[in-house]
Amino acid sequence: MKTDLENYKNIDKSTHCIFAEKDTFKVLQFNNLLDTNELFKIKLENNYIQLFFCNNKECRIAFNMEHCAINLNSGGSSMVYFKDEEMNVLFNLPPDCELIVILISIEYFHSLFSIEGNFLFNFSSFKTGKPIIEPKEISSTIRLILSQLTFQQSPKSLRSIYIKGKVFELLSYYFSTTSEGENESCPYIDNEETASKIKRAKELIIKDMNNPPSLPDLAKEVGLNIKKLKTDFKEFYGVPVFTFLLNYKMELAKKLLLEKQLNVNEIGLNLGYSTSSHFITAFKRKFGITPKQYTKS
Repeated sequence: MKTDLENYKNIDKSTHCIFAEKDTFKVLQFNNLLDTNELFKIKLENNYIQLFFCNNKECRIAFNMEHCAINLNSGGSSMVYFKDEEMNVLFNLPPDCELIVILISIEYFHSLFSIEGNFLFNFSSFKTGKPIIEPKEISSTIRLILSQLTFQQSPKSLRSIYIKGKVFELLSYYFSTTSEGENESCPYIDNEETASKIKRAKELIIKDMNNPPSLPDLAKEVGLNIKKLKTDFKEFYGVPVFTFLLNYKMELAKKLLLEKQLNVNEIGLNLGYSTSSHFITAFKRKFGITPKQYTKS
């Protein structure tokens, strides 16, 4: 009989880690594009403040053992801290679930929140052994920052600077003392109703990704004019509508290739490509290698 940890597979770092810098922080993105639950495991070998952001669905995160866990609802987040310098974090993600994880080294965390040596948080309190688990709803502003953090297309040479800036921006809002009830709204999308329509547009193109609606039909379906749909979608997700869809399909292709349940031809057909050569060309244009080379690497 398998133990708890044996049910979970170690993450493919190249797939899930979108930023890592020694002694500062790491940013991980989990996006289950399959039809079944995925179980992932990461091993932490340093002391971290752990921030979890669940964009949709409900996921479960456990620490060392499955019964020592938290559940995050759609739109929920949590700050977690354990004194253990070594631990396994276990992720149970249902289909279509997206989870963003930010791991901040404890020393760097305090350096961010100090003013002339006076810490905003009591450093010694983190050494007492008491765990910290603080759930919080994801605000509209933080939702926007998360989407920009994961989807914004910045030049490769500037990518690390861009991600750092977005993480700092996210932390400033996450730990702000401003009340959530003080009429907070997305700073770039004019109101929550529009933001909801943009997210609905994303759901529609993913649902029918092999035969997506045209921009006029999509705009009509969500109740926006074409210009506003194009402008606000790019503002929210960092790329145009159909570039987002292509990126989504290519990430799903990587998942399916790693699962090794389907061959290249079958994956191409499942993603709506009429021939395997069209799929291979699109994959190579996106990642610089062919699907076969990706599975070998």
